[in-house]
Amino acid sequence: MAPDANQHETGYISSNSEAPMEHFDGISNEAHENVVGSQARLSQLMDPDATVSWDGDDDPENPHNWPAWRINTYAALLSLLAFLIPLASSIIAPAVPAIMEEFGSDSTVLSALVVSIYVLGLGIGPLLFAPLSEIYGRVIIYHISNLGFVAFHVACALAPSLSSLIAFRFFAGFFGSCPPTNGGASIADMVPQHRRGVFMAGFAIGPVFGPVIGPVAGGFLSDAAGWRWVFWLVTIAGGAISIVVLFLAKETYAPVILQRKVVRLRQQTGKPHLRHVLDTGLSPVARLKLSFVRPMKLLVLSPIGAISAIYMAVVYGYLYLMFSSITQVFQETYGFTPNLAGLAFLGLGVGSIIGIAVVSLTSDRQVKKQIEATGSAKPEIRVQTVPIGNILLPAGLFIYGWTAEYHVHWIAPIIGMALVGIGNIIIFMSIVLYLIDAFTVYSASALAANTVIRSLGGAFLPLAGLSLFARLGVGWGNSLLGFIAVGLLPVPFLFLKYGEMLRRRYDIKQL
Repeated sequence: MAPDANQHETGYISSNSEAPMEHFDGISNEAHENVVGSQARLSQLMDPDATVSWDGDDDPENPHNWPAWRINTYAALLSLLAFLIPLASSIIAPAVPAIMEEFGSDSTVLSALVVSIYVLGLGIGPLLFAPLSEIYGRVIIYHISNLGFVAFHVACALAPSLSSLIAFRFFAGFFGSCPPTNGGASIADMVPQHRRGVFMAGFAIGPVFGPVIGPVAGGFLSDAAGWRWVFWLVTIAGGAISIVVLFLAKETYAPVILQRKVVRLRQQTGKPHLRHVLDTGLSPVARLKLSFVRPMKLLVLSPIGAISAIYMAVVYGYLYLMFSSITQVFQETYGFTPNLAGLAFLGLGVGSIIGIAVVSLTSDRQVKKQIEATGSAKPEIRVQTVPIGNILLPAGLFIYGWTAEYHVHWIAPIIGMALVGIGNIIIFMSIVLYLIDAFTVYSASALAANTVIRSLGGAFLPLAGLSLFARLGVGWGNSLLGFIAVGLLPVPFLFLKYGEMLRRRYDIKQL
């Protein structure tokens, strides 16, 4: 039978209605060729159970085939949001004394909570936004979360009490959690595996470099205009970016794009039973339940998900633990003013930039080399640089702690902070890339599960930071953290040796 005249314009159809999902990762044209054969597309056009896929390798609806300007622009917008939202977590840190004075509180726990409660919101939000993005698509979830993020920062700027400020900070973090979590998945939707590292390098600047820049900007702004203007600044920047996203954002999630194509095909061909190649056959309610449960299953039942989440919680918690001590150390030990103490955070920032350069220059190159040699790249190749970060992280903690303890020139602890920044970003970027490559179409859920535990570490470890350093001193306090980091040295080698086996044994489709 001759093919339908509308075939090329609407989508290929195949009789392979049970095409296994392992042959299509939601982001790879090459893998998708294994799902839909050209003969099946032609011979089974009239099959009522046929499936719909891309119109070949050059289908313009496939995000991989978008113009470079669109991909670059969208990735840049997501990277800006991923920078602004973590920046908002720490930008208020230098202004905390002024906030506590205005509201008449001297509680050290509440002063730490003003900063860290936001990170708790960042950790809980992905449990909602990541699953929803895998049902309704990325774009609509971005718009909802951006609106909430801006609205609750307005509320923070107008907060009438300390308790209301803490509550508003939590919800600002909750709604702000979507871009840093789903952004990596959106980039994976648009960018092939062998080019993904470069894009993720730019995206990763935000979650690590944002919290570093925050105190620098917050210190000067709160001193000049008051602490409430810190929130107004975030509101203005977030609102401007959100408006641009509203007009330029386009859906990237393959199952949602293909479902829209199915709807068009049903109308044009009169075949109500058509479905796309990634359709699981579940009802919307069943898919919603499954999507909400999936992040927790990835966290509890997948060894890769669980180990990487705990690992990242420690590393991320260390970053925010340093935030709780840096201002105090440089003000009390080195006599820095609040503004200059904020500049000390740039040590972490410089280290983060170096770490980004290391990963961006090595990760994609290793992936491309393996693809050229074997035809494919295993996700575990992404963690080959993690041992470098694993060594630099504790080394930086030891240097920072003991040079500050003995009042060595202020550049010495900043050098230690830079080493912490290098180690932190190498570990962070490598693990994120590994999760994206390992869980492919479910990468948003994988990143959400990781973000939950990571953010819990970032939210609660700082609450003990001031007490830890008060009891042990900056030297032994940071050394204790360094010894724990040393204990994590075997983790990347376990991923390299057993990662592939664990992925196959605990397959995401069986969870």
